[in-house]
Amino acid sequence: MSLRRRGAMALVASTLLLAACGGGNSENDSNAGGGVTIDWWHIGTTEPTATIYDQWVQDFEEQNPGVKVNVTALENEAFKSKMTTITAGGDMPDVFSTWGGGVLAQQVEAGLVKDLDVVGGTTMDQFTEAALSPYRVNGTSYGIPVDAGMVGFWYNKALFEEAGVEETPTTWSEFLDVVQTLKDADITPIALAGKEEWPGHFYWSYLAMRVAGLDALEDAAHTNDFTHPGFVEAGERLRELAELEPFQNGYLGADYSSPDGQAALMGSGRAAMELMGQWAPSVQADAGGGIGDDLGFFPFPEVEGGEGSLDEVFGGGNGFAVSASAPKEAVDFVLFISEAEQHAAYVESGAGLPVTEEAIELVEDPDLRVVAETMAAAGGFQLYLDQAFPPAVGGQVNSSVAELFAGVATPEQVTEAITEVARAEG
Repeated sequence: MSLRRRGAMALVASTLLLAACGGGNSENDSNAGGGVTIDWWHIGTTEPTATIYDQWVQDFEEQNPGVKVNVTALENEAFKSKMTTITAGGDMPDVFSTWGGGVLAQQVEAGLVKDLDVVGGTTMDQFTEAALSPYRVNGTSYGIPVDAGMVGFWYNKALFEEAGVEETPTTWSEFLDVVQTLKDADITPIALAGKEEWPGHFYWSYLAMRVAGLDALEDAAHTNDFTHPGFVEAGERLRELAELEPFQNGYLGADYSSPDGQAALMGSGRAAMELMGQWAPSVQADAGGGIGDDLGFFPFPEVEGGEGSLDEVFGGGNGFAVSASAPKEAVDFVLFISEAEQHAAYVESGAGLPVTEEAIELVEDPDLRVVAETMAAAGGFQLYLDQAFPPAVGGQVNSSVAELFAGVATPEQVTEAITEVARAEG
């Protein structure tokens, strides 16, 4: 994933040599030398994930003599590029990273992945609804989650106190009041990486959820029509925020993790809030030093009169899918890495947040535990829109919302542009 999808850390590629013609020759490999070979493509190139994944392979091979797991570890963008190529040819790895959403739906439509509700057994029952949701297509699960998280507001408690803000906002009007109060105290209310587009799409997406509701987003995905009045109102609410000039100077040209970017402003105490995923504390610390115990978290506020509610969350995670032609041992492998012992090691290492309620207690950081608890108790879940929809549609969401921030597109034009691309793709 780009920085958000995310990891949001500098990735150190530990790419292994690719097997000739990708990983789609599992049936032939299964008969070679009387053993079984599983090709596993993943994006776990950074620590601690890389070490955890290597240990999973070692443990699985020890418990399953005659089974060999061939690993291809790729940086996010390289992975997406390779997968686009091999998906077009139908030559899939046996097990591969997935973020669900539109890309997975295309793979399902092409008959390239296994139905895990059929072969996954009771393992599929252990995941929280929010964690499993991105990997469902037409009600059927085609992926297994390994971690899950959500977007919300990370805020500087010390700056809130300095401005006299005593409570975090739970409604949109309260949020706007907090923004104005921070401005009146000469504090930059919000850091935003406008140049990269995807951080900005969080605002419109959450507002669309809060105003129009999750059902409206689901309907739009099926009808390819994003002109719902609630989506237009989402843009109007976003312009309402932008007109308060809450962002840092030059935000339209700002990056996310650069020395003067969004995360650095938060990490150095120069902005009071950022709307970002669960990786935010780590990136803030890397880019700006971090603010320690002054960092807090609160969910995106409700919009008064809207169809959505505070307990509905927006986010995503990392998971794995199994190719339709993979041997049964590939299914065994993804079930193995989903067992409590393996998942506990993953969560305890800090590699990601849990996908089961039982593992929440393993999260030590209090703010991240709030994120995990909020995810587990979510009344509804929406995958990042630039992943939930086909790539071209998701890209248009990002671009159109960026134009809205820049003041060169109206709320109506945003919905019309997204609809146009969705209809062309559909």
